Amino acid sequence: MAVIPSARAANPRRRAQLKKRYAAVLFVLPALLLLGALVVYPVLFSAGRSLFDATGDRFVGGENYAEIFSDPATLKAIRNSTIWVVVAPVLLTGLGLVLAVLTEKVRWATAFKLVLFLPMAVSFLAAGIIFRLAYEEDPNRGVLNAVAVGVHDVFDDRSAYPTARARQGHGLAAADGGSYRTTDAVAPGQSLSLGFVGVAPDKMPSEARFARAAATAKPAADEVRGVVYLDFTAGGGGKPGKVDPAERGLPGMSVEAVRDGQVAAKATTAADGSFTFPGLEAGSYTVRLPASNFAAPYQGISWLGPALVTPAIIGAYLWIWTGFAMVLIGAGLAALPRDALEAARMDGATEWQIFRKITVPLLAPVLTVVFVTLVINVMKVFDLVYIIAPGPVQEEANVLATRMWLVSFGGGNNQGLGSAISVLLLLLVVPAMIFNVRRFRRSGA
Repeated sequence: MAVIPSARAANPRRRAQLKKRYAAVLFVLPALLLLGALVVYPVLFSAGRSLFDATGDRFVGGENYAEIFSDPATLKAIRNSTIWVVVAPVLLTGLGLVLAVLTEKVRWATAFKLVLFLPMAVSFLAAGIIFRLAYEEDPNRGVLNAVAVGVHDVFDDRSAYPTARARQGHGLAAADGGSYRTTDAVAPGQSLSLGFVGVAPDKMPSEARFARAAATAKPAADEVRGVVYLDFTAGGGGKPGKVDPAERGLPGMSVEAVRDGQVAAKATTAADGSFTFPGLEAGSYTVRLPASNFAAPYQGISWLGPALVTPAIIGAYLWIWTGFAMVLIGAGLAALPRDALEAARMDGATEWQIFRKITVPLLAPVLTVVFVTLVINVMKVFDLVYIIAPGPVQEEANVLATRMWLVSFGGGNNQGLGSAISVLLLLLVVPAMIFNVRRFRRSGA
């Protein structure tokens, strides 16, 4: 008779537990339905679609997966994705660690962190447009090349006339390598007038002076004198091959006197275009104007060329995500036991020793989480690559995500191959996600 009351008491308890479970299922059901519709179904559909051809009518099995590893463009995307995974998370984690440590010693640490974290508020679309403009090859438009050209010109400030060409039939002929030389031999005691065209009057150096007086100067017996000038009179008039009163010299030109294939003397033209080779030995010489006078000016670096487009896009990615890594690592740094650091300082350890042997080992769990999170994010990068890379080098910059989109919707119209690439990308991302989830659970425990 004693068993009956306990059984009756157990039934209400069981019913209460069932009610709780039903309530939990009802609350979770909308999320499960949403998760199934947005995650599970697309994954299963993509896996199934990857087994069919481009039209989706013919079953091809693993042909699409075999094509991934035989298509040169897809192999480039795999190579670039590998570069991203190896380079970007390592650099970001390292920069974040260094900046997090340094900001602890900065007076305005909060403001500094805010400035570095601000790019996270910029969309990838906007960031891509910003860096596409910054990487412009024209130094008048691209800020990076403007800086590169400015720095270059500080150390190599040479006068160049890239559009200049010699007046034909008036004593100068083109030579190998883009230089010019006199057609007739010159001896000491002679003077020369070397006329050029092709330089717009508004492109003339501001220091250029009229060349007529220099052209009429008499040389000494052991020297060769001459003038390099723009053989053009504004408004018409003038005589080709003759220095007219309104014509100006070309300053900054390098001129060489060559004898038996060897440079015997060098000179640079003055503001009026004049030059002099004094103290020449008797004999015949050829006057040469080196190709450096006519070389195009330095235009900077081809940031978005085939060789540098991937590093350039990674640079834009670093600009966006460095603040994220710094703030996350900084939070872990703030939780470190200060007594261990102070004890090390009292024992005579240097700041570098403390950083290497105490700070980094204690931060290892945080650094691992940041690194793995960035690996997952890098595997999915799409916006920056698609926006920054110009059309002609898009294939050189593609990663798996952009290749998947281009193959499926960007002109390839092969959703079978695109689905196979998406499944490959999923298989590469899932292990990192599982590792990160386990890390979070261990941290919570």
